[in-house]
Amino acid sequence: MTARTLEPDRIATADWSVWSTTARLVVTDPAHLTAAQEAVREYLDAVDRACSRFRDDSELSRLTAHQGRPAVIGPVFAEYLHAALTVAEETAGDVDPTVGAALARLGYDRDYALIAGTDTSGPIQVTFTPRTDWTTVLLRERTVTVPRDVRLDLGATAKAVAADRCAHMIAERFGCGTLVSLGGDIATAGSAPRGGWQIEVRDGAGEPGCRISLPAGAALATSSTVRRQWKRGGHLVHHIVDPRTGVVAETVWRTVSVAANTCLAANAAATAAVVRGRAALGSLRRSGLPARLVDRDGRVSALGGWPEER
Repeated sequence: MTARTLEPDRIATADWSVWSTTARLVVTDPAHLTAAQEAVREYLDAVDRACSRFRDDSELSRLTAHQGRPAVIGPVFAEYLHAALTVAEETAGDVDPTVGAALARLGYDRDYALIAGTDTSGPIQVTFTPRTDWTTVLLRERTVTVPRDVRLDLGATAKAVAADRCAHMIAERFGCGTLVSLGGDIATAGSAPRGGWQIEVRDGAGEPGCRISLPAGAALATSSTVRRQWKRGGHLVHHIVDPRTGVVAETVWRTVSVAANTCLAANAAATAAVVRGRAALGSLRRSGLPARLVDRDGRVSALGGWPEER
């Protein structure tokens, strides 16, 4: 997914690698680009130190030593965990932050850059143990209790929350229109270029696609079963787990893109749709959110006023 504006002579863009994906920052006042990028980098580093599953020194990793007992956590970690638990409640558990152990069993136990294009050792293991879910995690302001043997993973929501926070931070601090994209999770804040933020949504080169216009303050998120893939014991797997089974969600949809007022809301709807499969069509229609779903054969379904493909 790429983001382009209608007035390239009046905007400035910076791209860099972060969290095994690409970050993009667009501001409507080029004079603020350098300072804005520095602020975003600093914020994303703080989020990584709080929420990363792949850093031994992160708050999330250190929480393992306190499993089964209350632990006091920092404000960033508390905010992101609260967002993940809220999404779990709103999606009836279809997007659940307690899937960390399931992801590790699938081989996603280190940064994605280290497993991309590889075959992680061992066959896929399905363990029939009493299911734990988000309701077993108790968060009271900045005190959390995580049951023993539960491993948290905030990957389903963290990028979206960070995109929202960064876009609003830059717009408020520098007084300019801002677009922040973290691996395709896009948030905007402040004023938009004339005609809105122009976003090209396409699965890949030569694939069906379309251009949409996001008004100021709108957001867009895409969840994909083809973007982050690797092999486990010879079987192709991806990073979206069905919390009820502990294995990857069936690939009914290659990608699901949703537009909403916040990137978190858009991401929650898109990820839940991947988990729900065909049933997602009904839930998305009821939500009224503009959405684009591409099935495994490349057929496109457009809902909620999403523009037709050209």
